[in-house]
Amino acid sequence: MDDVGGQAPGLGPGAGGSPTGLGPRRRRRRRWGRWVASGAALMVVGALGVGWAAYQKLDGNITSDRSAADELARYEKERPTALVRGAQNILVIGSDSRSGDENGEYGRDSGTERSDTTILLHLAADRRSATAVSLPRDLMVDVPSCRRPDGSRTEPVFTMFNYAFQNGGSACTIRTVERMTDIRIDHHVVVDFSGFKEMVDAVDGVEVCLTEPIHDKQAELRLPAGRVKLDGEQALGYVRARKSLGDGSDTERMDRQQRFLAALAAKVRGNNVLLNPVKLYPVLDAATSSLTTDPGLASLRGLYDLVRGLRTIPMEKVQFLTVPRKSYAYDANRDELVEPAAQSLFARLRADAPVAVARELPEGTREGHAEELSGSLSGTPDPVPTFRGSTAAEKDCG
Repeated sequence: MDDVGGQAPGLGPGAGGSPTGLGPRRRRRRRWGRWVASGAALMVVGALGVGWAAYQKLDGNITSDRSAADELARYEKERPTALVRGAQNILVIGSDSRSGDENGEYGRDSGTERSDTTILLHLAADRRSATAVSLPRDLMVDVPSCRRPDGSRTEPVFTMFNYAFQNGGSACTIRTVERMTDIRIDHHVVVDFSGFKEMVDAVDGVEVCLTEPIHDKQAELRLPAGRVKLDGEQALGYVRARKSLGDGSDTERMDRQQRFLAALAAKVRGNNVLLNPVKLYPVLDAATSSLTTDPGLASLRGLYDLVRGLRTIPMEKVQFLTVPRKSYAYDANRDELVEPAAQSLFARLRADAPVAVARELPEGTREGHAEELSGSLSGTPDPVPTFRGSTAAEKDCG
């Protein structure tokens, strides 16, 4: 071997050795770069895998109400036509089902369920306002012939609104509402007891203001007066209690439900939940686990498409009211619609026209009535009728 310059014969400076020592260093640097790139790639793949797994779990949580969709399809010709492109009407049904491990503590499962709460939610086509209308469960209405869970059919009957869900499920409830309002229901959502509780717990409770202490043995609810943060169990008792709170009427109970939903919406909007994945995931998990929806909403994509336009609606434009009604003439424990106020409300929602709400109407003003504009010029917008209600921006505790 020739020992010139310490090199092996035929080998140049970089072909396996370097007189400066840079070759091994460059190789180590390249190996380190490959390791970093590989590690980063694995982290990205892992994150994507976790994200996809989370998406799949949430997406699979939602139950699709295919039987209701099939039943509604049979009656498509009799259903109302949507008048305004882009406007949406969603029927939200709070089920008092006792089936399932989580709901069994609220009573015996009789094999049926009732609509403890029903809300018609109208989303304006421009997504600048939302109006939630409570429909009393004791309202006397015409319920059509509906398919029971066992395949038999009910007879058409004039009875309490709650009968529709108890005997014919969501499809029967939708058909009843559409007949009463002539408003096309685009989507429906059914939420059960356990899902409601988990939603409240997922946002770390919701604060309400109580004018007096609550002690309800039946609801196992004991709360002090003033500002109180309710957990899921307490919140469920608070929105369901009737006899022991206020005047014991269903009217006050619906008002309380509306105020609570407004506080829940404000909590989600004001606590950066929508922008924080760590906070958002448990909320989505709780929400999707408790939902039964029409097939069009039975996916994260469907729900996202529905709610993405709601994030920018000002809280003062999120309105809550109860359909105008009074005690039924033949039974003080039942309700009937007040006309023409109820039809005025339905007509404006159907046409995507604005309505206004107020806690108290001016003396001498009829609900749903708008004073005529004297001397108005052609093309002047119609006056907006006002209904008893509130907005999500209003605070009980001042």
